[in-house]
Amino acid sequence: MSASMRYFLLAIATLTLRAQDATVPGRFHVEHPTLHNLGFEWPITGDANRNATVAVQYRETGQSQWRNALPLLRIGGENVYRRRENLDYTVPDGFAGSILNVKEGTEYECKFVLTDPDGVKGNTTETVKVKTRSEPKPYAGGRVLHVYPPDYEGKREEPSFTGLLHAYYGAGLGDWSVVWERRAQPGDTILVHVGMYRSERLSYVDPLMAPFDGVMSLTLKGTPEKPITIKAAGDGEPVFDGDYGSRMLDVMASRYHIIDGITFRNVDTAIFAGSKEVLGAVGLTVRNCRFENVGFGVWTEYAGSSDFYIADNLFLGRDDRFRLIGWGGASRSPGSPGYKAPGDYGSHQMKSYYAIKVYGPGHVIARNAIAYYHDAIGISTYGTPEKDPDLRASSIDIHNNDLHMFGDDYIETDGGVHNIRVYNNRGINSAHGGYSSQPIFGGPAYFIRNILYHTPSGTAFKFSGKPAGLFVYHNTIIGENIVGDASSNMHFRNNLYLGRDEPGRGILRLANATGNNTTDYNGYRPNRDVKDQYTYFAPPAGQRIYEPAPEAWKRFATLAEYKAGTGQEAHSIEVDFDIFENLKAPDQRKRHAVYHAMDLNFKLKPNSKAVDAGVVLPTVNEDFAGRAPDLGALETGKPEIKYGPRWLTWQPFYR
Repeated sequence: MSASMRYFLLAIATLTLRAQDATVPGRFHVEHPTLHNLGFEWPITGDANRNATVAVQYRETGQSQWRNALPLLRIGGENVYRRRENLDYTVPDGFAGSILNVKEGTEYECKFVLTDPDGVKGNTTETVKVKTRSEPKPYAGGRVLHVYPPDYEGKREEPSFTGLLHAYYGAGLGDWSVVWERRAQPGDTILVHVGMYRSERLSYVDPLMAPFDGVMSLTLKGTPEKPITIKAAGDGEPVFDGDYGSRMLDVMASRYHIIDGITFRNVDTAIFAGSKEVLGAVGLTVRNCRFENVGFGVWTEYAGSSDFYIADNLFLGRDDRFRLIGWGGASRSPGSPGYKAPGDYGSHQMKSYYAIKVYGPGHVIARNAIAYYHDAIGISTYGTPEKDPDLRASSIDIHNNDLHMFGDDYIETDGGVHNIRVYNNRGINSAHGGYSSQPIFGGPAYFIRNILYHTPSGTAFKFSGKPAGLFVYHNTIIGENIVGDASSNMHFRNNLYLGRDEPGRGILRLANATGNNTTDYNGYRPNRDVKDQYTYFAPPAGQRIYEPAPEAWKRFATLAEYKAGTGQEAHSIEVDFDIFENLKAPDQRKRHAVYHAMDLNFKLKPNSKAVDAGVVLPTVNEDFAGRAPDLGALETGKPEIKYGPRWLTWQPFYR
């Protein structure tokens, strides 16, 4: 071959590689906005060397000053799989991410600039205007309908009805209960007056018009501007008692309903809002309600369910209130199948499943107090995501919830796809795990300023099923950071992990499936009498390894050795419980003990080594006090985070 031919072929090969490395942007997608966050996706092709970036700026519409946000996360090529369920998904190439902590009901101009040293073939800049949602409100100009229980004997406000279905549909008794000739209209407010609403479901002429099964099916369609509101009238507590039936409210065909101030009791599922591949609800609001002796609070599995607002509710399940018991035996430890400590109570019988479980885009789950369930809050473990971006679990906010006593996990993001935001939650007592991604399908999923205390048998962050796209920022974890299932695109900053002296377990174990992972500016308290405190795996640059061989792990006794051997954690420090004003580790010998948030103080001492030891993260911690952000969930010198319902002035889970 001549020299000129070799040069020609080399030039062709070089051009081919450059073409593969150049980025070709696709159609920019704006996700469903929530009240305080905005989510975006930008698919691409090319960028085989993954050196493209997307910088993000934003400003309120009408203002001149741009502010920086976190850059979009480069995603694509990560393999998410679980062989037992035949799940095998490869994340498409692109970028995704959120603009965090913006104002409710406000329009923003958002700018995204794509750059690639190898070139961009197409539009390099996207600018969009997006308005955050506002908290749903009843329509002020609609009719007001008054509902009373069957045994009500006082003076009635008119127009008045006996039971909810009478006002909602004009329903009759017996077979006539499904003749709906006088339906509620968009914008109507149904005021439910004080009393007990318990269906006589085995009576043919049930006065609440729900014979045989006791289920009240709500199928009408409100609008965002004119929702149908079902609200406590304010003259005392309205109690919907399910008489230990299967379901109470079935809203899976409804649109834009507000359910406000109702107490639900004695039913397996209080509000059912959607079945997978069947039907679901849109724009459902459930707030200021109480759920007592309920197996499932609010539940949808439907991908088209969207824009729920589930806030300021109290959920009390049926599980054990006096000892912490896991579903597989609460004393099992990772790596020790079947291990049971003396006095182990074994597996619990699941009497309550989830308080809240959702799928679909745009949901907000905020300021709820939840206790005595198998899991508190979950995204459905849905499997391969839908291709339509408006039919996926994306742009979901879970924040400021107060979580107490669970047989498994506090919050499960297990079917999430993009822009799942879990922040400002407090979790006390969970038998098996804390905050779960099992898995995430590309991400990002954000875990920010969450607290975890007393998870005796599991790990703080249950990252399994090969999740991809995880940001873990500013969490206070009384426990170890154990990620044993190789995961992708994990990024840890400004967290505190304080070991509980769990026998044989180091403080950190990270399995990275790819080289796109970073961890720094964290604080660790190693466990006593453990040789391998820091265990780490990452494949060589450019490779992916999801099942690392035992000999591939690197093991280190000290943080200094870990830094030198991995290049990670350059600014991280070792800490102890003396960084707190007054906090001790849970007693690992008492694995079934119950701790109460009122007895626990997670505040940092003003001069401790965890103060001012973090790094600035745009839209996450720019309002820090002092020289730099603190490590952990609580910033010294800033107002305390409030957990649970705004109306709840007493402590629901104390003693």
